[in-house]
Amino acid sequence: MGIMMKSLTLKKVTAFAPASVANVGCGFDVLGFAIDGPGDEVEVQFSDDPGVVITHIEGDQGKLPLDPEKNTAGKAALSLLHALDEASSSGIEMKIIKKMPMGSGLGSSAASSVAAAVAVNRLLGEPYSAKELLPFAVAGELTASGSPHADNVAASLLGGFVLVRSNDPLDVIDLPSPDNLFCTIVHPKIEIATKETRQILRKEVPLAKAVVQWGNVGALVAGLYTNDLPLIGRAMQDVIIEPTRSFLIPGFSRMKESALEQGALGFSISGAGPSVFTLSETVEIANKVGEKAGNVLDDLGLEYDVIVSEINRKGAFIRYEE
Repeated sequence: MGIMMKSLTLKKVTAFAPASVANVGCGFDVLGFAIDGPGDEVEVQFSDDPGVVITHIEGDQGKLPLDPEKNTAGKAALSLLHALDEASSSGIEMKIIKKMPMGSGLGSSAASSVAAAVAVNRLLGEPYSAKELLPFAVAGELTASGSPHADNVAASLLGGFVLVRSNDPLDVIDLPSPDNLFCTIVHPKIEIATKETRQILRKEVPLAKAVVQWGNVGALVAGLYTNDLPLIGRAMQDVIIEPTRSFLIPGFSRMKESALEQGALGFSISGAGPSVFTLSETVEIANKVGEKAGNVLDDLGLEYDVIVSEINRKGAFIRYEE
């Protein structure tokens, strides 16, 4: 029986998935949270041809492949269809609308993958819950990052803070998101590919640094549960990944010093960069941090975007359907 017999008589669905911050300093590949503002949209409708056909990608400047096997959104959709054993009998036509910069460190590929999974799932009558969509979105993200990791994907899909206990088997835990926590994102307009930044990381970590890192991860999770913002700030220390990647980001040290001087709880790289982020106790501090970081990048002659956001607890959602 084909997919169309299972649908809710919908003809077209558009889903939105928000940008996200991965790692959150100390939690490489295991911590993430969603932000408000930027994100990606995926529009899907039924097709007479089996499989997935990507008809158009808007806002990518011709950089992304239309081949669904090589595209994060297309791969997520194909994975979902295969799980339902429907890929050979039914078809999906897809349009991708990129509303965030690629290679920014804000989970662009993850957002496309999530939006595709949510949109196709809705078109088919929602055979899966939101959390059950995670494996399909991770399969899509894999085409961009080269390794399976769910920190961006889970945050974008579910909203709020997430902890990825394991990628195989996939085990994701929702964490509390304090109300009085504000994020500042500063995105220098240069592009850094996730695959490339993963290749420069060391495969082995000294035990002393590992002890510091997992202590910080535990403390950050504890701070979220107890609403202890100073503890969250103390825990946002990355002694393993940040020292290796930060030299790729112009003005990183100056921006970090300025942010902490303004009262930010902590400062680190968002995902693989070049975006950086801070967490702050008030929106006033968050805005001031963005202004001062912008001054650093102005001095370097770089264009940039600044986003000030609360923690996005909503995650991905259906924006339109007919």
